[in-house]
Amino acid sequence: MVLSKTFSESDVSVHSTFASRYVRDSAPRFTMPENSMPKEAAFQIINDELMLDGNPRLNLASFVTTWMEPECDKLVMDSVNKNYVDMDEYPVTTELQNRCVNMIAHLFNAPLGDSDTAVGVGTVGSSEAIMLAGLAFKRKWQNKRKAEGKPYDKPNIVTGANVQVCWEKFARYFEVELKEVKVREGYYVMDPVKAVEMVDENTICVAAILGSTYNGEFEDVKLLNDLLVEKNKKTGWDTPIHVDAASGGFIAPFLYPDLEWDFRLPLVKSINVSGHKYGLVYAGIGWVIWRTKEDLPEELIFHINYLGADQPTFTLNFSKGSSQIIAQYYQLIRLGFEGYQNVMQNCHDNAMVLKQGLENTGRFSIASKDMGVPVVAFSLKDRSRHDEFEVSEMLRRFGWIVPAYPMPEGAKHVSVLRVVIREDFSRTLAERLVLDIVKVLAELDTLPPKNGAKSRSLENGTKEKAEEAGREIASYWRNITMARKMKLAETQAGPSVTVIAK
Repeated sequence: MVLSKTFSESDVSVHSTFASRYVRDSAPRFTMPENSMPKEAAFQIINDELMLDGNPRLNLASFVTTWMEPECDKLVMDSVNKNYVDMDEYPVTTELQNRCVNMIAHLFNAPLGDSDTAVGVGTVGSSEAIMLAGLAFKRKWQNKRKAEGKPYDKPNIVTGANVQVCWEKFARYFEVELKEVKVREGYYVMDPVKAVEMVDENTICVAAILGSTYNGEFEDVKLLNDLLVEKNKKTGWDTPIHVDAASGGFIAPFLYPDLEWDFRLPLVKSINVSGHKYGLVYAGIGWVIWRTKEDLPEELIFHINYLGADQPTFTLNFSKGSSQIIAQYYQLIRLGFEGYQNVMQNCHDNAMVLKQGLENTGRFSIASKDMGVPVVAFSLKDRSRHDEFEVSEMLRRFGWIVPAYPMPEGAKHVSVLRVVIREDFSRTLAERLVLDIVKVLAELDTLPPKNGAKSRSLENGTKEKAEEAGREIASYWRNITMARKMKLAETQAGPSVTVIAK
């Protein structure tokens, strides 16, 4: 007699996940399921959907780090369950953050003695860092205006139109007017002369960008500082500068050490930088550093006491992970100045390889600069049949994610493609990308133009042809109409009547 046992469908101990009912059912989307599912099935369902995401290593749209050493990965995973805000429980993590703040402050030439403590904090990316810096400027300006008995309800910030959207968020959330200097074709960053002209008594700071999101270009902070010093002398104001070095803060000190953009300039009072960009840490860490304690109003600082020591804190977020802070400290001591310099030099060299390859095609104009963040921004010389958006779309077939977008206010008629060269983007990949772009161009040459490309072509220089075509069409229909009138007149008047058409 053969004994048999029937297993329910929910018992997956004898099944693979793909033999279970879970791959036949739709994944929960709007409501939590009533019943549990095996961990193997939950993992497989989610993992399979995630395969449809792009490959982070081939995501050339992002500045964010996509690779770290296995040893650092282990530190990240070992600390992923630590809540940074629990300073009493994790005092060593707090100490590591303070070490990072001091190292970065010295890197930015803050006026510190060997034993001085820097003023700064780790944040959830540069967005929070910019919010904190902006709040400090606003509060200092308000305090001064109150002391002088002057109105303090209409603060403004002067920036370029090329600023990242987090500046617009700060202005809207904290009720500060954002005065933007428009860019122009061929000059895609803030013009310091125009910026200083826009400064008035209500300007809480001028925000300069060290590494524009659009083309990686450094703004001229030195010229901005010099012009603003002169204006402050004439007006009696003391308008300061904030440097948004989200992308360039970990580039300039290593590749361009003589470039004056940081605390060497007297009006630069605060600087933010993204540890998760060229700081070489996974997403979720930024830093903001102030020149001195006087530049951060005391009333914005909260004091937490742990193990008998005072720990000042100034953040918008409360709970946050510790792993990125630990990873940043790992990178700073693992690589040191020499290691960071080598990484940044490799990024720059590979950017030049890509730029040269694109120029050799004869089809592109380069909108980025050799000196700046290792970014290559480029646009088609001939957009009469196809445009940058089609190139971007077709490159996805090869796995590449290369964004296409219009330039900011003042040059919106210019569209570019942008490739961010990160640490893990090798020369081999740069050469491979050029080959794939050439393949895309060859295929586009065989395709008819899209309607979008046609309309953009008309807007960008073929208006006369459109008007000529309109005249030809109008003339055609006018001749047909006149012919019909002549025929109708002949029918009504008889064969002896002749109609002369003018």
